[in-house]
Amino acid sequence: MEKRHFDRFCLLLLALAFVLAGVKMGSRHQVAGFATTAPAIAVKAPSLSAVSGTATSPGHLLHQRSPDGRFDFDAAFVSSAPGKAVHAASLVELRDGHLRAVWFSGSREGAGDVAIQTAVLDPTTQSWGPESTLFDRTRLQRGLWRYVKKLGNPVIARAADGSLSLWMVNVSLGGWAGSAISWSRSDDEGASWSSPRRLVTSPFLNISTLVKGGAFAFADGQTGLPVYHEFLTKFGEVLRLDADGRVVDKQRITGSRTDLQPVVLVRDALYAEAFLRSGQAESLARSSTDDGGKTWANTTGTAWPNPDSAVAGAVTASGDRWLALNPEPRDREILALLKAPASGSIDAATQMLVETSATPGQRLTVAAYEKLLGDELGRRGADAATVQADVASARRQLCGAEACSQEFSYPYLLRGHDGALHLVYTWHRTRIKYVRLDPSQALAAAPAKGQP
Repeated sequence: MEKRHFDRFCLLLLALAFVLAGVKMGSRHQVAGFATTAPAIAVKAPSLSAVSGTATSPGHLLHQRSPDGRFDFDAAFVSSAPGKAVHAASLVELRDGHLRAVWFSGSREGAGDVAIQTAVLDPTTQSWGPESTLFDRTRLQRGLWRYVKKLGNPVIARAADGSLSLWMVNVSLGGWAGSAISWSRSDDEGASWSSPRRLVTSPFLNISTLVKGGAFAFADGQTGLPVYHEFLTKFGEVLRLDADGRVVDKQRITGSRTDLQPVVLVRDALYAEAFLRSGQAESLARSSTDDGGKTWANTTGTAWPNPDSAVAGAVTASGDRWLALNPEPRDREILALLKAPASGSIDAATQMLVETSATPGQRLTVAAYEKLLGDELGRRGADAATVQADVASARRQLCGAEACSQEFSYPYLLRGHDGALHLVYTWHRTRIKYVRLDPSQALAAAPAKGQP
């Protein structure tokens, strides 16, 4: 074929592709808006109640007052394997009233021995059970029929049909920018899981898509999954998944090339907000949609600082919006909750401290850091060997030759069917910690300026 004819043929094919794409976009059915209630499940067990006394194990819930004295909550450690680097926990409520947590754990983030772990909170014993492994590299490779270099963020959620879905970040080549998302389904509340499948989010190599924020529901039973990209530029997207877990649509959260890890809070069938981590350690970013997620407004900054760290969110039955985040410009040494009414600005939200360094802005000596962690672990029932292993793990990740950083990060929030808020987060990179609170409790006055 002569070059001139070949060029015309290529132009014709290109034009035809554009026409077909236009027809497809124009004929796309009108998608449903957001679901305003969570998938219904019959919770049989009694709701969690406040507990007191002495910890019999690190996983036993203890009742305590917040560091700023504003509210009460129950708290315990979720992870039970000592000496591990742990991160990126998420939660789901089970039919019997138990809670199941998932997170990743290994010798360090990105190591080949990282696996997806799980544990279950028993509301009768008020304690987290021992952790077990859901997926490691070997199982994921066998299910996907491809090489897996490392695993990352897991997110667990309940689908409209009552099953559980688990999405996991995995990398075959390169760093996190080369990530893809794999997922699995459970029909028995997480006791067993289907063979993993790869989520197809892009026809271009299907890489650089990661997950961290919680899933939400659309009115037609499909699932919304907030995801983000890190290759060349950073931005958030919202995937729409059908009942078989396949991507049927996606919308980019526009206006930013630096923000990631979106969290979506639904107000009604058409309106929702997305809050995003600042990839440049600036302010917490915000976007919104008023057409059921078909389009998203350009992201804008809020009044809350963000030290390039994850945010979590939930909406209570009263419509109040709750966020969990690190509210300081640089470090992850303070973890706070923000509470804002449905119609109010998040900029004017009420702040409550969940956990904080006793000396914000000052690094501890290695000896002081080891004592701080050891005392806390011991108070919560850890034996000497566990304390030694956990302190060594935290020191390896957060300490230099002479000083150490403190870290409370990567929160995940879940509203339970009893109205309680359930929070999990990374504690000094060596434990996953759990907090349960009543969002309707009366808050004490904020401490005077200059106090914690």
